[in-house]
Amino acid sequence: MPTEDYRTVADAVAADIAAGRLRPGDRLAPQRAFARRHGIANSTAVRVYAELARRGLVVGEVGRGTFVRATAPAAGPALAEPARQRVDLELNYPVAEGQSELLAAGLAPLLRPDVLGAALRPLTADGTPAAREAVAALLSGPAWRPDPRRLLFAGNGRQAIAAAVAALVPPGGRLGVEPLTYPAIASVAARLGVSLVPVPCDEEGVRPDALAALHAAAPLHALYLQPTLHNPLGVTMSGDRRAELAATLGRLGLHAVEDAVWAFLRPDAPPPLAAYAPGHVILTDSLSKRLAPGLTAGFALVPGALTAPVAAALRSAGGLATGFALEAATRWIGDGTLDTVMRAKRHDAAARARLAAERLAGFAVSADPHAYFCWWRLPGRWRADTFVAAAARHGIAVTPAAAFAAGKGGAPHAVRIGLASPSPQVLGRALDTLAVIAKGAPEDNSAE
Repeated sequence: MPTEDYRTVADAVAADIAAGRLRPGDRLAPQRAFARRHGIANSTAVRVYAELARRGLVVGEVGRGTFVRATAPAAGPALAEPARQRVDLELNYPVAEGQSELLAAGLAPLLRPDVLGAALRPLTADGTPAAREAVAALLSGPAWRPDPRRLLFAGNGRQAIAAAVAALVPPGGRLGVEPLTYPAIASVAARLGVSLVPVPCDEEGVRPDALAALHAAAPLHALYLQPTLHNPLGVTMSGDRRAELAATLGRLGLHAVEDAVWAFLRPDAPPPLAAYAPGHVILTDSLSKRLAPGLTAGFALVPGALTAPVAAALRSAGGLATGFALEAATRWIGDGTLDTVMRAKRHDAAARARLAAERLAGFAVSADPHAYFCWWRLPGRWRADTFVAAAARHGIAVTPAAAFAAGKGGAPHAVRIGLASPSPQVLGRALDTLAVIAKGAPEDNSAE
């Protein structure tokens, strides 16, 4: 075969990859074997593999071979004009540079047949002793270390939250929440037949006096809240407020579900509410933000008296953690990989928060400088739904305040901007475009 025809062979392999006949992670034949199979010279096979690598379709690993790589992300739109490609500033999927390589190294021991066999066995809600010790260490801070015996494991953080709510609130019961809260809690409540009751907040979060007044007027069964890096407002509760709220929970005999999924970005924050009221708080967290949404493990730190009902809720909902995910997470915690990834994400989040502050300067934007999201109270001429529609016409997705509203009253004219998913370059251009839209009038951005 003429050497210039190596591209024809590369095209055939590329077609197999595009059609799914070769999948990400599949190992290509060694180059000599590939040459024999296709009736080409070894030198031509070398050029075929180099061409596939140039196209971003394969990656060579020294000593292991050549593998089909995951599809590269599409290039971001220019954003100067309305675009078909979508820049996602709704969902937050932080990925640290180089984290896949770090995680892959940690998985290598799991490829041994005996280790893999053990990791693929089913688990109970209390996981494994090694996982309990590892996660207890992960959650620990200078002033607090949880009891590993109180940890239960779920497939993800949402399942941990749902199990905690199911254990605390009967069908038809009342769950106190912040007026603006994590949207998934509404779907959890609807599935369980639970009513959400907004609890008044101030600049630190839930007001203990307001919680007590609501409970006195019509008893609540539990409270759900986010004391550290509240989503979407970015508020972090002070230690004094946590102590006051913990005392109020104890006085009222009320339990709380604490969502700490973003707390890893603020290692300087006070200890979790669970540290102040260990008998009244179920702490829930997960690895979806710390690592990646595709390989998750959720966990719940549960007061001893609630262990059985939370575990039963996890079992009945099919929400138990998988052995493979939990074993991988345990190894990543133990060998320092997770700590390295978290440090990288803290640095990345801070850089993106600075970028948002620069590009949206002059607007009513509130954000924690460590967070992967910010809260934007729009100029008076804009309604949230109108702004979301205008942004969408430029290929940018943002989340209106109504998505976070727990009550039936009107949501503020605000949007949450997620900063984690696009590249910094695409993020910067998207923020510039949003600023231009906000400076204009709604009629200037109406659909033609």
